[in-house]
Amino acid sequence: MPYQWKHTSETEQELRLWPHNSLPPRGAMIVIFSVFLFGLIPLLAMLGSVILWGLLPFLLITVLGLWLAIQSNYRARSVFEVLTLSGTQARLIHHTPGKKQQEWSCNRFWARPEMHEKDGPVPHYVTLIGDGREVEIGAFLSEEERIALYGDLMQKLREPAAQ
Repeated sequence: MPYQWKHTSETEQELRLWPHNSLPPRGAMIVIFSVFLFGLIPLLAMLGSVILWGLLPFLLITVLGLWLAIQSNYRARSVFEVLTLSGTQARLIHHTPGKKQQEWSCNRFWARPEMHEKDGPVPHYVTLIGDGREVEIGAFLSEEERIALYGDLMQKLREPAAQ
């Protein structure tokens, strides 16, 4: 599951959320190398011909485009969120690459999670409400993970804070 609870002290716990990574860097390297090798197969018939030099740039452009797309996807997936629950405070920090981090905090006892089963941008959209604001949490998670996150948030926010 791409989120994890951690106790940072006796009175504080932290939830870290991140998007699922189905293609690790080693796998991306294998995909790019495979596309290059399979692209060379038709070019083998053109060895010693001038046509080879006309087709080779298209293969290189394809491999470069694939590499750029994967790198762009890695940058977009480097988003993460940190929810910190202390004795009386709930604080959410949303980190997005290339943008200013967004922060939300309120009294822990007034914070409440809410699930929008059909009304949000994604099914089972989870938000936190408190201090007059409603902020999203875990929008990049899968539907099943958002359902589990909502249950965890309901439990953790209702637990009495350790003194």
